[in-house]
Amino acid sequence: MVQFDRITQDPDRMNGQPCLRNLRLTVRRVVEIAALYPDRAERQAEFPELEDDDVAQALHYAALQLPDAISTLNDDALVA
Repeated sequence: MVQFDRITQDPDRMNGQPCLRNLRLTVRRVVEIAALYPDRAERQAEFPELEDDDVAQALHYAALQLPDAISTLNDDALVA
């Protein structure tokens, strides 16, 4: 079993969403940050409180939340 020692959940913080180290950074936001700032140095400059292990654990946690079902995307799903 995988242990997520950096992921915390508190019903009184961020509506109970999983966060990193009790920061006000949700796993969802960290995954978004990782996508928007693929360059580690740039990401570190913008979010100095976010450690590399935080990003790795958030990505791993998010991946485990996705279903293993195979689905196809249509053109409508690609437009957001």
